[in-house]
Amino acid sequence: MVATRIATYAEFWRFYLREHAQPRTRGWHYLGTSLALLCLAAAIAFRMPWLFAGAVVAGYAPAWIGHGLVEKNRPATLRYPLWSLFSDFRLYGAWLSGRVPGELAKAGIEPKGKAARSERGR
Repeated sequence: MVATRIATYAEFWRFYLREHAQPRTRGWHYLGTSLALLCLAAAIAFRMPWLFAGAVVAGYAPAWIGHGLVEKNRPATLRYPLWSLFSDFRLYGAWLSGRVPGELAKAGIEPKGKAARSERGR
């Protein structure tokens, strides 16, 4: 059976949120994105270009761990690399601004658990 390709970013965003339904998966992503941003800042501040590669590893490794250990699904990065990268930062921004619960609700996902309460409390 051939999987249907997602045609629009709006459709992809809903798919992305469903693939990150578990709060712990999102936590792994927040960790990875934070580490990647720190590596990027350090690369620029200390003029260490090799840290740009470190940012890629630091960003993706925790996120992929979350998919493997928590969601038990395949990272969207493998099929939709640019939309996935953009969505990682969109999710991070939503987390920092406390909008994750609203985004999940729009996608039909009910937040659960202690981590979800933490996201709501931001």
